[in-house]
Amino acid sequence: MIAVTPQLVWCALFTAAEASDDRPEIVIGTELLEVSLDRRTGKLTIANARTGRAFLVSGTLGSAVTDARKAAVRHDRFGDGEALQVVRDGGFSDEVMLFPDLPFALIRTSVANAASEALVPRSVDLIGARLDIGAPARTLRTLGTGGLHAPAAAPGSYAWLAVADPEGRNGVVAGWVTFDRGSGVLFPGEDQGSATIRARLDYGRLRIEPGETATLETLAIGWFDDARLGLEAWADAVARVSGIHLPPQPTGYCTWYHAGASDERQLAEQGEFATTHLAPFGFSVLQIDDGWQAGAQLNGPRKVFATNAADGPYPSGMKPTADHLRTLGLMPGLWFMPFAGTASDPFFADKQDWFVHRDDGTPYDTEWGGTCLDMTDPAAREYLRSNVRRMAHEWGYGYLKMDGLWTGTGTPLRYVNEGYVDDGMGDAVFDDPAKTNIEAYRDGLKLIREAAGPQVFILGCCAPQNMRSYSGAFGLVDAMRIGPDNGWDWNGLLRGPTFGSRHYFLNGRVWYNDPDPVYARPEVPLDQARLICSWVAVTGQLNMSSEWLKGLPAERLAILTRTMPSHGLLPRPVDLFEEPIPCVWLLTDERGLVRRDVVGLFNWSGDERRFDLPLERMGLDPAPEYSAFDYWADRPLEPFRERLRVAVPARSCAVLAVRPTLGRPMLLSTSRHVTQGIVDVRHEQWDKAGRTLSGSSAVVAGDPYELRIAVPHRWMLTGFSTSAEDHRAGVRIVSADRGELTRVLVESPTSRAVRWSARFAPSRR
Repeated sequence: MIAVTPQLVWCALFTAAEASDDRPEIVIGTELLEVSLDRRTGKLTIANARTGRAFLVSGTLGSAVTDARKAAVRHDRFGDGEALQVVRDGGFSDEVMLFPDLPFALIRTSVANAASEALVPRSVDLIGARLDIGAPARTLRTLGTGGLHAPAAAPGSYAWLAVADPEGRNGVVAGWVTFDRGSGVLFPGEDQGSATIRARLDYGRLRIEPGETATLETLAIGWFDDARLGLEAWADAVARVSGIHLPPQPTGYCTWYHAGASDERQLAEQGEFATTHLAPFGFSVLQIDDGWQAGAQLNGPRKVFATNAADGPYPSGMKPTADHLRTLGLMPGLWFMPFAGTASDPFFADKQDWFVHRDDGTPYDTEWGGTCLDMTDPAAREYLRSNVRRMAHEWGYGYLKMDGLWTGTGTPLRYVNEGYVDDGMGDAVFDDPAKTNIEAYRDGLKLIREAAGPQVFILGCCAPQNMRSYSGAFGLVDAMRIGPDNGWDWNGLLRGPTFGSRHYFLNGRVWYNDPDPVYARPEVPLDQARLICSWVAVTGQLNMSSEWLKGLPAERLAILTRTMPSHGLLPRPVDLFEEPIPCVWLLTDERGLVRRDVVGLFNWSGDERRFDLPLERMGLDPAPEYSAFDYWADRPLEPFRERLRVAVPARSCAVLAVRPTLGRPMLLSTSRHVTQGIVDVRHEQWDKAGRTLSGSSAVVAGDPYELRIAVPHRWMLTGFSTSAEDHRAGVRIVSADRGELTRVLVESPTSRAVRWSARFAPSRR
């Protein structure tokens, strides 16, 4: 059997001239990139076609090149393109491919087995090269799954890597775009003052039978004037190749950091409170965590997920709780470990063949995760299928949180795994020896999706237990815990922003990043509670809390309501290559007639920080004068040009709505959500002839809604009204002051889109 990525359909169209071309250099190109190969040395070069500057030089594809030629290729996602086809010693062949409008060169290797026995490589080196970023390596920064480092000190990175000049942000982005059988790793480095990169595919045991050819995973490499855009482009390419279409993002509650698994009574009470006080703001899910399931308490959690513990917190079974939450209009969620069991548990006594084994025949056991279920064994697969069907369709849970995913890969726990560590992948024996570790894992995830159905939201947890479960899950889960467990203490709070920022470009493209819950409890200082909740809201990551909601003081509950739901946009960190945890984020909404910008300033230090930011570097036009409103301080800033200067106290934030000053009244901010209009304002329009500012806002029942309108000196408010329909529905104008910042307070007895109009006249001031 020839292993071919399902999305790829290749055709080679050679001409006689190409076949006989004996020139030393062979070149292909698009408007974006140019790739050349020196036949004599086998060295590969990739250049920016617009500038002619080579950024990947002295690229080595491994063994010696014996033949190379150009060919036409076709990709069912990227269309028609051109390739360099290279034949090397040892049965290796490569295709380096370019497609119009794709800012990456794609590199794919095949391995042919001409021997009489099976070939079983554990890993395959793909390419090594020197990078020319236009600056010495000591001034560059690499960003990978292991964080921000100098090239000489950087660990290997799983799946993707950026090497950039932090001052100019220009650099190289590389990443795998297929993940069907192997785990791709990228190793940065430094050699004689230049940054280097080396790409490797780990398979564990890739079995290639005699006479067969295995086609390996595809690597993308590109140059970007802004490497942040390169990371985003890579995530877009992954989504395109994998056909990813994410469902709407939920907002909700996880029991774990508040009450373990909670129980029947408390969860019902929590749901009833949330229905009244949080659901109108976008709250939708209550998720039960570890502790509901049956089994023996051995080596981590109990691992019999076929039923609940009779003496546990849900003695009536799991279905009644789910039914009750659904009657409240909420989605019930459930935690489990899909690929984990406990070989010594009596439940599994007669099921030992369900497990992955070692070479000596013993079950493959891992710390905390227990014994790994073999997703190539038909009986183990049927057991998992029945568990998922029961949870989703019999019990009624529409949100599944899947922990311990690394057990599906047949690898050991390496928690906390960020940069590359050797996990010995390949020491596991599967029932089907033709399946690699990653292939078995992905088969298990596909089974879960099929059994659960397309309407169930699937959250993976958590990548840093062993990063083999990271890219192996691309395209097969809706969300992923991208960091280790957090907590409400300061060090715990930092874990979400650390890992969520590092993987920001995946969020909303490949999956939703889950940074673990936010905390608003009184034990957390008020500024810190606003900081973590605002960070999640501005960055748009999965927003789950873990609090006894009913017991929160009104001021703390308001932090949660003002930061839900998600805005559904794709914000960007400004200082990604400068700070281990970026401190400046720009959120831009251009979906309507009016562009809205929100700048999030997050101070992760223990001292006051004075931000002094050039607007152009932030992504704003530096030419006009800007007005801004600080949400939590509840006040406008002085107008500014070219630079934004704001002092932010230690361990706190400033969330600013920013708009160019227009010389006429404009809506600057609203009170509904920390993004100040992006979530709630559906329409805004200025009628010059009628001197009227009008709009439509989604208002929550019983929640005072304030419009903050910037009014220049030569204007004054003369009247404010809502539509006749709103008036009949009981919408009332509570107050409307007059000044340079005009505040209008509106209340509605029902949640509705309120249409409003503010009339102005020339001022006598």
